[in-house]
Amino acid sequence: MTQVVAGQDIASQHDTHEPPERRALIRRLPVGSPSALRHWGIRLGALTVFLAGWWMVTAAHIVEPLYLPGPGDVWRAFVRANSWHQVAPGVPREVLGEQNYFLWEHLVASLQRIFVGVGVAIVVGMLLGFAMGSSKSVATMVEPYLNFLRALPPLGYFSLLIVWFGIGDTSKVWLLFLAAFPAVTVATLSGVLGVKRDYVNAARALGASRSQVVLRVVMPASVPDIVNGVRLAVGFAWTTVVAAELNNGIPGIGGLAYVAGTQLRTPLVIACIIVIGITALLLDSVIKWIGLLAAPWKGRA
Repeated sequence: MTQVVAGQDIASQHDTHEPPERRALIRRLPVGSPSALRHWGIRLGALTVFLAGWWMVTAAHIVEPLYLPGPGDVWRAFVRANSWHQVAPGVPREVLGEQNYFLWEHLVASLQRIFVGVGVAIVVGMLLGFAMGSSKSVATMVEPYLNFLRALPPLGYFSLLIVWFGIGDTSKVWLLFLAAFPAVTVATLSGVLGVKRDYVNAARALGASRSQVVLRVVMPASVPDIVNGVRLAVGFAWTTVVAAELNNGIPGIGGLAYVAGTQLRTPLVIACIIVIGITALLLDSVIKWIGLLAAPWKGRA
């Protein structure tokens, strides 16, 4: 019984920040309605206030530029990282971007690692979650190891992965897989165990076989929990990308941020952080949209 409660708690962490009725209300707002315009106007106003405060702090030299450069410096670093530029003033030779890659190429390299690592984690995590939810013996055997892996910080075993798989992409993909895998498994387990027995009994009473019950009842009912698990998994993996790219992480947005930090190029570091954050928001929005398509009934019952 302990694993059921724990699984439900972990899988539902991401939904506790917004009440279901508010999420449903936001989804129903027409794009051009006054409420939607007000919603986005508030966000735009908050962003404007933040940028103005940032600019005033740096313009007044309250903080040294080495520690906090101004928005203009960060923007110039971003543009420089995405264009051809001179090696140094007065030197005719030009180089592209940073570390011989444009910043968007660094981002694409990181996303490729994320998609491979998290993609495999989703497949394996769902299969194991369904197996644990369907068999108490499997759940009893696997649960301690799953919780052990979930409690480990990624940097705790990254050096071991480098020893096993080298400093190439293989060790990075393994790290991202291990960071994402437990969240998907626990969420899938929670979804399977949360299916109402009335649904299963009704399907069996109508003559459905075991495979039909799994495919037509259990899997659709588990979709919302699985989507939440994928959101958590992608978040965990994306926050791990910098750690994954500490060694031989070029090209890679996390590796670029690390190299720029060692060179005390704070504007470029902040530009990388902003790109990482915006990308995370976009990924989460895409996963939420896919979840609404896969489970349109969620939040409407």
